[in-house]
Amino acid sequence: MLAFGPVPSRRLGKSLGVNNIPDKVCSYACVYCQIGRTLSMEIERRPFYEPEFIFEEVSKKVGETKARGEEIDYITFVPDGEPTLDVNLGLEVELLRELEIPLAILTNSSLIWREDVRNDLLAFDFVSLKLDAVSESLWRRIDRPHKSLSLERILDGMLAFRDDFNGTVVTETMLINVNYGDELERIADFLAELKPDRAYIAIPTRPPAEKWVEPADEEIINLAYQLFSERLGERVEYLIGYEGNAFASTGNVVEDILSITAVHPMREEALKELLRKNNADWSVVEGLLREGKLIRLNYRGGTFYMRALKSRKS
Repeated sequence: MLAFGPVPSRRLGKSLGVNNIPDKVCSYACVYCQIGRTLSMEIERRPFYEPEFIFEEVSKKVGETKARGEEIDYITFVPDGEPTLDVNLGLEVELLRELEIPLAILTNSSLIWREDVRNDLLAFDFVSLKLDAVSESLWRRIDRPHKSLSLERILDGMLAFRDDFNGTVVTETMLINVNYGDELERIADFLAELKPDRAYIAIPTRPPAEKWVEPADEEIINLAYQLFSERLGERVEYLIGYEGNAFASTGNVVEDILSITAVHPMREEALKELLRKNNADWSVVEGLLREGKLIRLNYRGGTFYMRALKSRKS
């Protein structure tokens, strides 16, 4: 199916997906990929579908969605492979502009060193860039890129793109069970240079390509959040798979605590203030800790609370 949804997205609201790449043609073979193993490892751009056919399929889906009275916030290129491998991407964007709906793309960044790819990405309103590592060894272990790709060229390409792009740029960093050493600090330094509008910290939420892969521990996730936030301020968020309402107050203090801590850790002082506003006491937090729904973490002398990952719950 070339067009699907719309599906709810915390990043993009109601997003109508475009699958412009056949299963599973990609420039990476990420160990955590939740679509499955890469079937065809490629880095040369080529045509896959006729741009007019993609436009027709998306137009039809947009019409059906609007006929049901549903809204579409973005049309998003999020295929079962790397979308920038499509040499017709620029033409497809040009055609889809007729629908007058903002356009987004989620890319693994692997081809952003190419000027033609950057030019195609400039036509979007929202671009999400993968940034799992900035050191060669860890990049090759986690993302398992095509052997001819260069991480240095990719990082330089990301910076060059950011300089020219006037839309929204976000990054997504997937954290898994590997030894990061000082890598999170180095990623944070690169983010400070890139200056994304938002930096997302993610974990695998569905079965990964390799069975040994698991989400990073909460301590690592919290460390990444703190380091990234020191460079980017409040522009850092979690994407850790919580299905609840992570945006608004529900009027239920337990639900609010779990919603907020699924997006970012809460300082103990802030948590106490939230309880006070809801006429609740600290026993609520103690109960969530006992139930394994909340984790207590320390960072530079401060105490933080984070929603526990599903895989850690009893």
